[in-house]
Amino acid sequence: MSTLDKERASQKVRKISFEGDALRMSMDWTVEDLDRIQVLVESTHGASHPSSYHLNELVGEMEKGVFQQGGKPAVYTTTDICDGVAQAHDGMHYSLLSRDMIASMVEIHALATPFDAMVLTSAGDKAVPAHLMAIARLNIPAVHVPGGAMGAGPCMKSNEELWHMSVEMERHQMTKEQFLAFQRACCPTCGACQYMGTAATMQVISEALGLALPWTALIPATNAEIRKAARAAGQQVMKLAQAGIRPEHILTKEAFENAIMVHSAIGGSLNAVMHLIAIAKEIGITLSPQQFDEIHRKIPVLVDTKTAGKYPTELFWYAGGVPFVMDEIQEFLHLDALTVTGRTVGENLKEMRTNEMRNYAEMFLANYKLNRRDVIYPLRKPLKQEGSLAVLYGNLAPEGATIKKFAVADDMQVHTGPARVFDSEREGVDAYIRGDIRPGDVIVIRYQGPKAVGMPEMFFMSELIASDPVLSHTTSLVTDGRFSGATRGPCVGYLGPEALDGGAIALVKDKDLVRVDIPNRRIDVIGVNGVECEPEEVNVIYQERKMHWTPPVFSHKGVLKLYTRSAVPALQGGSCSQGGIFG
Repeated sequence: MSTLDKERASQKVRKISFEGDALRMSMDWTVEDLDRIQVLVESTHGASHPSSYHLNELVGEMEKGVFQQGGKPAVYTTTDICDGVAQAHDGMHYSLLSRDMIASMVEIHALATPFDAMVLTSAGDKAVPAHLMAIARLNIPAVHVPGGAMGAGPCMKSNEELWHMSVEMERHQMTKEQFLAFQRACCPTCGACQYMGTAATMQVISEALGLALPWTALIPATNAEIRKAARAAGQQVMKLAQAGIRPEHILTKEAFENAIMVHSAIGGSLNAVMHLIAIAKEIGITLSPQQFDEIHRKIPVLVDTKTAGKYPTELFWYAGGVPFVMDEIQEFLHLDALTVTGRTVGENLKEMRTNEMRNYAEMFLANYKLNRRDVIYPLRKPLKQEGSLAVLYGNLAPEGATIKKFAVADDMQVHTGPARVFDSEREGVDAYIRGDIRPGDVIVIRYQGPKAVGMPEMFFMSELIASDPVLSHTTSLVTDGRFSGATRGPCVGYLGPEALDGGAIALVKDKDLVRVDIPNRRIDVIGVNGVECEPEEVNVIYQERKMHWTPPVFSHKGVLKLYTRSAVPALQGGSCSQGGIFG
């Protein structure tokens, strides 16, 4: 054996675990395979949702790539769940914790064998951050393969519009046949949802961090290029293993700053803040919410994709995707950051400028009578002058809260209104359907944080507000829960401390006056029972309420109980405190 072989984890264990070789050879391993670099081929393939259903095709290509470079692949899977399917019922309580479960299963797969390297493919909201967390935690040579974008629905529409359509049907503003026709047509292919939600955003983040090969985020899932990218990733992970390039060489402070800059430019999901903080923590880097706010103040929004913008995400890839965005903001980037190509960001961009892929992809935009500047704006003439999100602080969120300000109308950048308080999303939705939400209200939905119920999304409520022509310009939503990446409108989430920890949101009562001030990055209670008060008076009243406050008791079982008792706050990553689901 060579020196490299002696250092490989797979070869070390063979000296003491002779049964392992025999067990492998009962499957598809030969004697020669036992000496090869052993590569975990991990996916979230399953019949759970369109983001994962097609991944087995990519797994096959990843295997071929590993084989072609002389390695031995072994295929494992832990599938994810669909946030769209889990919406609006208690299934959503399991969504965020599934991220930690998937990351932990990859850890088990990689270390129980053990493997020398791994190549992973995923496309969904929690699957991609889970795989990136696992890459950081395990620190073995790894490449991530983004699972691609779903094709556009009819008239460039996408599936998030079903939520307000369901209310229109219930109110007889739309026929059942019209609703069912759109429901049947709006998700025409596999891949991540067609808007710059969490799934799309995290695919972009994977590439921006340097963990995915250039121009592989959000390839249309039906395009042959995605299979070529998967095979190339299998080949490349072998080169990383041979060169000894590990995630710790790629996931530097500078790489995370690059990713946040790209997040700002694409108008990315709020959930990415929580996920990036969790990924960084796994590699030993601390990110703060303030860093996101600072970077988003200087990097403008350049990408015009749904839901806040016009176009589905497959058009983003045709327009040049992540490389074109990074080239546009290169003066801000750390161009010497290493990537899984074995080259730096700057070297990758230089190669991209002469690659035929630029012309190949843009030709597809002609089908839509568009050019790349319709989708990705130039830095000097951006879509929005600042980035997509803001981090707010105040007496209602002393530890911070976030809002996707890019998706908020100009007339709602500052809003003061009376609180309408609910202890679940369902209560708020029912009030909306009854017509009990008034223009100007600040809807407060609490006890939705990680420690309470696992931090579900408030997407149903937020979409109802955003789709209402009156409420979208008059009414805000504030919660210690989180939002879908598709969320648009004046929605503030991730409040800390959460209600179950005794945060101020637990003490708000109907008619208290709440002010959301995005330009000044503030969220405060400024009055009680409809009457504005001095800050000191509000503080005294809330201290008195705290003395009489009793936290509700949640009787969770199984893994949800394990998660809620150990989860850290959302703006600290929302993960289990010690890393891994049983921390």
